[in-house]
Amino acid sequence: QVQLAESGGGSVQAGGSLRLSCFASGRRFSIAAMGWYRQPPGKERELVARFTGNSDITYDDSVKGRFTISRDKTRTKVYLQMDSLKPEDTAVYYCNVVSLGNTYWGQGTQVTVSS
Repeated sequence: QVQLAESGGGSVQAGGSLRLSCFASGRRFSIAAMGWYRQPPGKERELVARFTGNSDITYDDSVKGRFTISRDKTRTKVYLQMDSLKPEDTAVYYCNVVSLGNTYWGQGTQVTVSS
């Protein structure tokens, strides 16, 4: 089992910045992918950014150049630096880990961007 603990999020005006953090804990595990998804109001959950493989990074086109995903050397913590936030970034953001064929989700953290 993998447990994910998220922190960060909140409310900010358009153009502002926020930083999300996620810590993965549990028994010894091998992480195939780790990153962030979001679910805007009334919409499906979507990929924001994630690490896969050695250090391959994927960003959704809508956040490229504004969001930066990073992780610590132990690969148990992942961060999402969100700059130049827009109202359309408003969503519940979820930390995600894929390990040994299983998918794990954090509890979600609300990000609200006002115009």
